[in-house]
Amino acid sequence: MSGTLYVVATPIGNLEDMTYRAVRVLSEVVLVAAEDTRHSRKLLDHYGIKTRLISCHEHNEKERSAELVARLQQGESIALISDAGTPAIADPGYRLVRAARQAGLEVVCVPGCNAMIAGLSISGLPTDSFAFAGFLPAKKMARRAVIEQLAAAESTQVFYETPHRLLAALIDLREICGPEREIAVGRELTKKHEELFWGSLSMALDHFSAKPVKGELVLMLAPRAPAQPEETVEEALQRLHQQADLSWKDIIKQVAKQHGLPGSEVYRRSLALRG
Repeated sequence: MSGTLYVVATPIGNLEDMTYRAVRVLSEVVLVAAEDTRHSRKLLDHYGIKTRLISCHEHNEKERSAELVARLQQGESIALISDAGTPAIADPGYRLVRAARQAGLEVVCVPGCNAMIAGLSISGLPTDSFAFAGFLPAKKMARRAVIEQLAAAESTQVFYETPHRLLAALIDLREICGPEREIAVGRELTKKHEELFWGSLSMALDHFSAKPVKGELVLMLAPRAPAQPEETVEEALQRLHQQADLSWKDIIKQVAKQHGLPGSEVYRRSLALRG
């Protein structure tokens, strides 16, 4: 029988965030494919895991995948880990997962930490709909082009940034999105000096300009504010009543959605018009 490829999430900072299942799987597999074997050996040693490590990173993943798939086909189970968080999410790993799936092998997720999800959970920003944009481009023109797209989104936008590029990114975000657009910035999440900034882009720029920035960063940009209707509730009610063949129930529902108001409020205001 073929072996199984386990995609195992590891802590993003606090070593206590390792799951029981992750420790068991890493102990039971024949091999652990790691982004940086020296970094991962410290984690495995902390939990007393003796499994052999092999490198699988951005520069050798394509070639390494063929070797690992062959071993999986021979019946060996292998775990894939990255330096921190969930493999293949803004980290190496998807090529190996793809190669394993194309070979008809079983791929199993052992979930755990992810900086994007950790940041969103404490951001206070809308999470019913969000998008992950990875790292912003390093060059100014390319970065501004991406931000132009992010600025128009109607859902929370999440992206990573490096400490030495944070201020440049915040300046571009403020210019394109406006100084009052809300943003949350997670720094060193789960670590000793964890910080979650929450406020306007103008406030964020002042805050992070005060002293040098260190650590891993996840930025979460609030959705653009919905456009304000050009007509009042009463005007919208009258227009639809005169122009559309709709019941008052449907008219109230449509106006409530258009103005972002509870249906009961629009119904109350419609009574005055119909009175």
